Amino acid sequence: MSGADAASSTARSGADAATEADAVATRPARGRVRFPTALLLTCAALGVAGAVLLAPMNWLSTLLTGPLPFLGMGLAGLWLLPSVIALRLLKRPLVGLLVALIAGLVMVPFSGYGFGSVATNLWWAAFTELPFLFVLWRYWGTWMHYVGAVAVAIVYPISAWAWFDLGSFGLGYQAAFFAVTMASCVAATALGILIADRLRRAGVGGRR
Repeated sequence: MSGADAASSTARSGADAATEADAVATRPARGRVRFPTALLLTCAALGVAGAVLLAPMNWLSTLLTGPLPFLGMGLAGLWLLPSVIALRLLKRPLVGLLVALIAGLVMVPFSGYGFGSVATNLWWAAFTELPFLFVLWRYWGTWMHYVGAVAVAIVYPISAWAWFDLGSFGLGYQAAFFAVTMASCVAATALGILIADRLRRAGVGGRR
């Protein structure tokens, strides 16, 4: 074979390799276009379902805050539920916040608080995301969901101390208030994990 023929053969081989490489690189990109759409649809469904649950609970907790604040705190953990389900089911960064945002927007006309519902939902959802943020969403251990639940159960009564006028009550009442909030948040997190695991076994959420 002459030098010119060898050079031509080498050029064709290089061109064929480049074409194959381009094809391989293009296929995953096309797959990624479909995956976010499915992810967004799943988040939208979870957000709407969360709004259907939280809208009436929002009115109920508001009614209970005055005469029966303990019962109101017993419902507090429900605001974690949609985000916990999303994070457990999808195991993707920020899906908890996205679901909370959608739920809040759906609740706006029905909650009585307008766009304040969006801020409230995002505030609670942030605690479900934080443990995974610290590991850059590379580890999805079950116990990390409970870290978020415990954190918000401590922070919320402190942040709402003046609203509930907890300073005017005795130490026993204050401790009980924290305990009820903690039990509500942990129980709702456990329920969210259970629901997400059953949804995944049913084929919802697809493969990671």
